[in-house]
Amino acid sequence: MKRKMLLAMASAALACTALAQGTTDIGDAAQGKLLVEKVCAACHGVDGNSVASVNPSLAGQHPAYLYSQLKAMKSGGRSNPVMSGILSTLNDADLRNAAAYFGTQHAQAREAADKTQLAAGQKLFRVGNAITHVPACMACHGPNGAGIPDQFPRLGSQQAAYIAKQLGDFKSGTRKSVDGKASPMNDIAARLSDSEMKAVSEYISGLR
Repeated sequence: MKRKMLLAMASAALACTALAQGTTDIGDAAQGKLLVEKVCAACHGVDGNSVASVNPSLAGQHPAYLYSQLKAMKSGGRSNPVMSGILSTLNDADLRNAAAYFGTQHAQAREAADKTQLAAGQKLFRVGNAITHVPACMACHGPNGAGIPDQFPRLGSQQAAYIAKQLGDFKSGTRKSVDGKASPMNDIAARLSDSEMKAVSEYISGLR
């Protein structure tokens, strides 16, 4: 059983490589701040720390990853009607600048809203589920949810409700990779139960 779990984790690590974003040419954080104050702050906060559970906190997110997601939502590669409408008015430099600015901000420490979920969430995040072949989340996102710059997104201190929504979208296939093709997360999320998604989302929100 341990051997199978190790193989699953190794496979996940390799699969995560497919999620890596190649761009490192990010923009001007100072210009990004001006844009964020005008366009993004209402939903995501001036400093990238959102107060609404349905809106993701963007503070401290890796700029290359965030840029790739903004670009995908603008093009329709990642379906998000609200964001697509907003981003349609912005050019590529705007996206780069916003991503650069949010990357300079610090994520505020967050506590899990439902602490009864922490033990189950921690186990799934750190070990995975050998029975259903779910790899440990930290294989790609790190033990503290910091991710890897230019490759895997920061998850620590993210809104739990937002994480759960994204896992649900990956599970249903509503969300895929930025090019519209199947993502490794589609297969991983498909193996998660609703209770597991809730538990790991709560645990991740408290990571820092």
